[in-house]
Amino acid sequence: MARAPGKHGRDQALDWELLKDSDKKMKKKSQASDMKIGEDGRSTGKTSAVDSSTSSSGLYDYPRNFDAINRLSNSLTIDEGTVNATTEKELGNEYFKQKKYKEAIEFYSRSIALSPTAVAFANRAMAYLKIKRFREAEDDCTEALNLDDRYIKAYSRRATTRKELGKLKESIEDSEFALKLEPNNQEIKKQYAEVKSLYEKEILQKASESLRSSLQGAQKGGRSEANKAKENDGDGAVKKSIYVEEIKNKSTGAGSRSDGQLGNDSHANATPSSNKESIQRNSRTGRQELKASVKELASQAASRAMAEAAKNIMPPNSAYQFEVSWRGFSGDRALQAQLLKVITPSALPQIFKNALSVTILIDIIKCVASFFINDTDLAVKYLENLTKVPRFDILIMCLPSTDKADLLRMWDEVFCSEASPVEYAEILDNMRSKYCPK
Repeated sequence: MARAPGKHGRDQALDWELLKDSDKKMKKKSQASDMKIGEDGRSTGKTSAVDSSTSSSGLYDYPRNFDAINRLSNSLTIDEGTVNATTEKELGNEYFKQKKYKEAIEFYSRSIALSPTAVAFANRAMAYLKIKRFREAEDDCTEALNLDDRYIKAYSRRATTRKELGKLKESIEDSEFALKLEPNNQEIKKQYAEVKSLYEKEILQKASESLRSSLQGAQKGGRSEANKAKENDGDGAVKKSIYVEEIKNKSTGAGSRSDGQLGNDSHANATPSSNKESIQRNSRTGRQELKASVKELASQAASRAMAEAAKNIMPPNSAYQFEVSWRGFSGDRALQAQLLKVITPSALPQIFKNALSVTILIDIIKCVASFFINDTDLAVKYLENLTKVPRFDILIMCLPSTDKADLLRMWDEVFCSEASPVEYAEILDNMRSKYCPK
């Protein structure tokens, strides 16, 4: 006796029958779709099976496929936005190649509006450079670096922009940072050499102008003294010459003394030369005093500038900003310590990311050592968070032998010395192995 099929078997058989039935109907409709087009262009035939929105088999059932279609539509919309941003940027590149810079700027702007990227900002900056809109070019390069602080083209283009704006020192800093990221880039090397040469010429010109004005002041002072001396000396010389003439007239022989010997007023002849020597000596003394006063004024001005700079120190947002400020305070450990102290220690890993260099690392540790005793808690927090900066371990491993020796000496003489607070001893001992691995 044959066994009755189960529920699963009946469902499969039913689905198969429906599928065969649907297939037959589709074939019939396909053969019957002899669509005719009238003279007015309107369709007079039957629609094909493919255009049908419903089917008895459920293969074209709209509710059943709605979710899949909706998901596909959403994904296409997202892709379309990405493609549009890229397309706008590429169109901007095409206009740039054709030297239609204003049109290029327009398309780069559209790309940025859809999806802001460092590349789009840097490209628009280059277009701004071509039409000599340097302020906008500098701003765009800065925006590009905010998005990617290791984007070499943005540094290079901002260096060019700042050179055009007369910001030669800032231009050198951008070129230097780009060279650190890519030391063998010949174009950036050339750019760095050019702007450095311009900066040195500017410094020399300012120095020569300052010296010239100082010398002019000294010469004016010297001339006034000399004129006074000449006036006094002139009166005396006139009186002496009159007296000599009277003596000559009274004497029996022209040009002879009463004793018959040749007359010679040695005192009158010696006076002009001695006065000249005195004037020169006074002039030299005046110049020396002036130079000393100029140096003193320059020193006072530098001190005031440093004090003012300390008041305006702002926490940096990137490794580039930190390095620029740090180099600006080079030689003044107090200002460098002030820069560190405006940074929250826990922010160090985020600021430096992968851009911390060996030189800056050693410099920071030396600076921390300078205020370690007076502010131990803060110093320890800086040392702890430096170890969390990406690539810290690699930097320590690759230190030159001189830097390793410096680090070891700092840990022995400062961080782990007898003067170190006892409550931090264990923390510092644990960190020692990270900073001074064996």
